Amino acid sequence: MMSAGITTHVLDISAGCPASGVQIELFQRLNDGRTKLLQTAYTNADGRVQGPMLIGESVTTGTYELVFHVGNYFRNRGISLEEPLFLDQVPVRFGISRSSSHYHVPLLVAPWGYNTYRGS
Repeated sequence: MMSAGITTHVLDISAGCPASGVQIELFQRLNDGRTKLLQTAYTNADGRVQGPMLIGESVTTGTYELVFHVGNYFRNRGISLEEPLFLDQVPVRFGISRSSSHYHVPLLVAPWGYNTYRGS
C-alpha cells in the first residue's frame, strides 16, 4: 500500500498524450475560509508531478484544492483559441477524510472540457 499522500497527473485528451509543463498549485482550505498555498509543481514529460505534492504527516483531514494552469499549456502547444480561454485554470476542490490514505487526483483535459476522479 502506498503511503499517505497527494499525487496527480494530467492527460491531454484532445491530443491523446500526457500534458507536460502544466503548472499545478496545491492549496489547503483553512477553517476561517482562507486558503494556504502548500506547493507549486510542474508536470514532466509523462504528465506527472515528480513525487507527491504532499506526503506523510503533512496530509491531514480537511479540504484541499489543486489548481491546474491549463491555459498556458494549450497556448504553448500553439493551439489557436479565442481569448479569454474557455478553460484557463481548472480548480479541483476535494476533501480528505482519512489522513492515512493516498489521494491521487488526475485531470483529463481538452480546451473545452475536463474530467477528474479519485484514482489509485
